[in-house]
Amino acid sequence: MVTKEQILNALSYVEEPDLKKDLVTLNMIQNIEIEGEKISFDVILTTPACPLKDHIEHACRNAIAHFIDKNLEVHINMTSNVIGKQGAQVSGIKNIILVSSGKGGVGKSTVAANLALALHAKGAKTGLLDADIYGPSLPIMFGLEGAKPGSVEMPDGQVKIEPLEKFGLKLLSIGFFTDPNQPIPWRGPMTTSAIKQLFNDAHWGELDYLVVDMPPGTGDIHITVSQTFPIAGAVIVTTPQHVALADAVKGIGMFLMDSINIPLLGVVENMAYFTPAELPENKYYIFGKDGGKRLAEEYKVPFLGEIPLLKGISDAGDNGFPVAIDTEDPVTKAFLTIAEKVAQQLSIIHSQGR
Repeated sequence: MVTKEQILNALSYVEEPDLKKDLVTLNMIQNIEIEGEKISFDVILTTPACPLKDHIEHACRNAIAHFIDKNLEVHINMTSNVIGKQGAQVSGIKNIILVSSGKGGVGKSTVAANLALALHAKGAKTGLLDADIYGPSLPIMFGLEGAKPGSVEMPDGQVKIEPLEKFGLKLLSIGFFTDPNQPIPWRGPMTTSAIKQLFNDAHWGELDYLVVDMPPGTGDIHITVSQTFPIAGAVIVTTPQHVALADAVKGIGMFLMDSINIPLLGVVENMAYFTPAELPENKYYIFGKDGGKRLAEEYKVPFLGEIPLLKGISDAGDNGFPVAIDTEDPVTKAFLTIAEKVAQQLSIIHSQGR
């Protein structure tokens, strides 16, 4: 008769590759059940977007076969419990991820929207906050122009904003509260007050990840958000060209400042190359090559991936259906990989107590 102790002993030889400890020590093995020659247990991953899920499951099966009996019938339930940033949470949000760029026009909002959708597709409870006060694009990208969030009364009597929901995401943008045809001359104190309200006065519920689309540059909003809220990490978006990289360096430098000190989750290179629809195997490096990779190497942070320059990506956003909701589109795979790497980096950072 197989015992629980035998199973735990076998699985203690399976290491979580990112966290560098075995699954038993990490308390990732739960709900062991034994019925004759059948055993089952749960493996509790740190994120549903774990890129090593299949590897870990295979290693568990090998360990049971090698240390106990290869003839056992093994059922493994791969599930997850997302780790949150230590110290404090905002309205039940476990991880706040900033998506930033040094300059405008590099496709930051497109990356933020599709990253959020990819995290949701992996099974994570995800929200998207459009913090680009000066040019909110979320209403257009999600086909929500003219939509207005409602309100909800909390148990303590406080009334909060109810984010809109679409494609499985909770969504909030300053663009839901302003006239898109009327310019608003935001002063510094006004912008910081508005941003704080979008975070604090919204009923986000329980979220594994809140992706925040930041404005371009390194201004008041960046400092306010970084110093006011428990940010888990930042993603830097750039294009390969030198002028974009030069501004991305400034953005990275801001997050690394002692007064801000936000972990860099990695670099995304957008518009990395152009591929004509009629020649899908061809790549034309219009804006240069590997600029984002070199930037990541210079700062010793992960290179999260590259996104091609394709008309379909911009068309999808303009039509209110971001490309990542199309599971058949090859670009969706790129965003799913980026989402896995972002979640992976957050798990590593949290395991280190940061």
